[in-house]
Amino acid sequence: MSMQVALLAAGLGTRLRPLTHSVPKALVPVLNRPLLGLLLSQVRQAGARRVAVNTHHLAEQVRDFLEKQAPPGLEVIVRHEPEILGTGGGLRSLGTALGDGPFVAINADILTDLDIAGIYRRHDDRALATLVLHDRPPYNNVWLGDDQRITGIGARPADSSARPLAYTGIQVVSRRMVEMLPASGPADLVAAWRQALARGETLAAVVVSGHFWQDLGTPEAYLAAHRRLLSGVPAGLAGFFPRVTDPFLGEGTVMEEGALCAGGVCLGKEVRVGRGTRLENVVAWDRAWIGPGLDLNACVLGRGARVTASARQAVLV
Repeated sequence: MSMQVALLAAGLGTRLRPLTHSVPKALVPVLNRPLLGLLLSQVRQAGARRVAVNTHHLAEQVRDFLEKQAPPGLEVIVRHEPEILGTGGGLRSLGTALGDGPFVAINADILTDLDIAGIYRRHDDRALATLVLHDRPPYNNVWLGDDQRITGIGARPADSSARPLAYTGIQVVSRRMVEMLPASGPADLVAAWRQALARGETLAAVVVSGHFWQDLGTPEAYLAAHRRLLSGVPAGLAGFFPRVTDPFLGEGTVMEEGALCAGGVCLGKEVRVGRGTRLENVVAWDRAWIGPGLDLNACVLGRGARVTASARQAVLV
């Protein structure tokens, strides 16, 4: 059976507001490419033929994107959630849509070069799920025993030999796990994992290291992802972007005389930067307008934003 994938994309994107008031979290651009499009290309390259995507906030935008931009040869199932179902309810809905067999589940707010096909092959068939873990203090709250099985989530378990690691947002899910989730309504995945462990069920783990991974859920993390990519796109992601330079400029973008990019700058299509303006660690979405003589540092500019004053560590829409 070919690999199937669930992309959890229904989140409200509250930590990215006000950017996500008008753009769903899954369509936030990374190097001017919508994140969801990048994820779809990654899983298609990894061998997936069927993907299920859940929607809620600004669902029409996600559905329209999927209809127009899904990679050739990839069947995409859309599961809309009129009431947001949470991490557990969303996983149940997507797993039901995919049908028989295990599937890879990926949170649609992360950017990584991990080998999705390799992770799928390492799934332990005896386990309810195989979680992909890495060492990321201070987020290490999944406890792993010597046998590569998870012994607890949150507080340290009784097994004193267990070590804490962080969940990457990627797992391989069994059919039994889907069937164990509540049959309807919202549900929390972490609570379901804890209940499964309390019943003596097995949650396995794949521990990874040396990879690129970045959460995109906050403006600070979003800017950090661009700084990292603009300093050198890792080999596992390079094929999904054109040649990357810093600054990275979209089609039709204009830098007026004396405008300076001092590093970490990504500008979308048809952005205009005024005369003598200085940009550092700035991501501007399509059609943003930045006035002359300004200094912007550590800022994200939403689509069509008009900026007339200098700013630092700000989200401007």
